[in-house]
Amino acid sequence: MDGLNMSRRIRRTPYTDRVEQAGVRGFSVVNHMLLPKAYRRTVEEDYWHLREHVQIWDVSCQRQVQISGPDAAELMQLMTPRDIRKARIGDCFYLPIIDANAGLINDPVMLKLADDRFWLSIADSDVLLYAMGLALGRGMDVDVREPDVSPLAIQGPKAEDLVAELFGVHIRDIGFFKYGWIEFQGTRQLIARSGYSRQGGFEIYLEGGHLGTALWDAVWEAGQPYNLTPGCPNVIERIEGGLFSYGNEMTRENNPLEIGLGRYCVLDGSIDYLGRAALQKIAAEGVTRKMRGLVFDGPPCPICSKPWPVMVGDQQVGQITSGTWSPRLERNIGLSLIDRGSWDVGQVVTVHMQNGAVADGQLSALPIP
Repeated sequence: MDGLNMSRRIRRTPYTDRVEQAGVRGFSVVNHMLLPKAYRRTVEEDYWHLREHVQIWDVSCQRQVQISGPDAAELMQLMTPRDIRKARIGDCFYLPIIDANAGLINDPVMLKLADDRFWLSIADSDVLLYAMGLALGRGMDVDVREPDVSPLAIQGPKAEDLVAELFGVHIRDIGFFKYGWIEFQGTRQLIARSGYSRQGGFEIYLEGGHLGTALWDAVWEAGQPYNLTPGCPNVIERIEGGLFSYGNEMTRENNPLEIGLGRYCVLDGSIDYLGRAALQKIAAEGVTRKMRGLVFDGPPCPICSKPWPVMVGDQQVGQITSGTWSPRLERNIGLSLIDRGSWDVGQVVTVHMQNGAVADGQLSALPIP
């Protein structure tokens, strides 16, 4: 492949100009928007830097679906088996969104801005149209739209010191999966202690794309003493940390219980949501597969661009959905849905890669230790 052919159907972000100046080497497309995927460093170099320092990520592709109005909370609850009544203003709730058959539509972070106003920071599927359709079909008094909000992530162990120096020491009081507010060029902006890594950090939900270049520049300048570099979600760190990617580890063919999201699902009938009966039936019968980590032998594996069969003897018991080389473990690692009867941690398996290589391995807990 020669690369990504740009067009206006693929949306640039408020930070794309700066991303290109920073030496981006490739993009993916999420929610019809550019997501940087590589800079000048190798994936391994980027992994070590993320674990030791701090990075700035353009994650504007985490589009926001804003649900507001008198029936906003009712519509939010209709879409998810997580009990949103427990959410307070200032909370970020990770939650599954499911369909009538309990199939996963998305796994966003919900930010409760008011009792009648929510943002859903979504993965790569069209929650906007799903929410609009449900609201229309149910005759709900809500407004569903995509606001001009573009998240910028600051990730890594030095992120808190950097952000506190730039925006104020009150940042240190923001709890995990909570949000607060910062002042930037005369505007009030939301900042959450969250992000798509296990290394700690923050996401600034910039409201107003015209401020994108100025925000990037402010973070960039303040970050130089902290060895700040441009970065992006790192596949090694993601797999080691057991962070799933919608469209890779899960689709509508999967339910939240088999993906390990059962703790976010209320099954006792105390709340109503679309797909409740289907999810209760799955829970009563027991899931037929579970998500596991996998560690396997051999030289660094190729890019997992299509699922790789996972075998026990001559029987396929699952497939690797994401795989890579871990320089920390000096072994290959992956994520895999494994069938009941073969999903015990420590189970010996073989992995059949797309390049024809076969490697021995064993199942692991998540995060991969």
